[in-house]
Amino acid sequence: MTSQYPVSSPSPYVTPTAIGYTDPTGALILVSAENPLPASAARAAAPTPLAGQANQSIVAGPFVPVPETPIHLQLAGDWSGQVTLQRSTDGGATRSPLTAGGMPWATFAANANEVVWQESEQGAALYLDVAVTSGTVSYRLAQ
Repeated sequence: MTSQYPVSSPSPYVTPTAIGYTDPTGALILVSAENPLPASAARAAAPTPLAGQANQSIVAGPFVPVPETPIHLQLAGDWSGQVTLQRSTDGGATRSPLTAGGMPWATFAANANEVVWQESEQGAALYLDVAVTSGTVSYRLAQ
């Protein structure tokens, strides 16, 4: 290899190292701001959305989200009642409503279309507690 690459060592007793990769022709390319490492974070596939309609009280779920990815809830229709997003870490045996700062969170009495949560724990499941008093609500929980 005949190319010279300037590498500065922080002190005289540390061995400098560099990271590189090969281009399609097999030549070395040193990683730099102009030539970043050709890699990207792999994301798990998004789960199938939890979607349906309810004209009576039901609990829909589970929806097991991919951690660290926003969760979106859409409620639509001509309905009255309440829809509450709940979380479980024991397969649904115990479901708890979400809170933020000790106050109820993700409880709706009207149509909505927004990001409602971002889960951090692998395997935690979400449920929709739908309490319809009249009409029909369409729901969709997705990532």
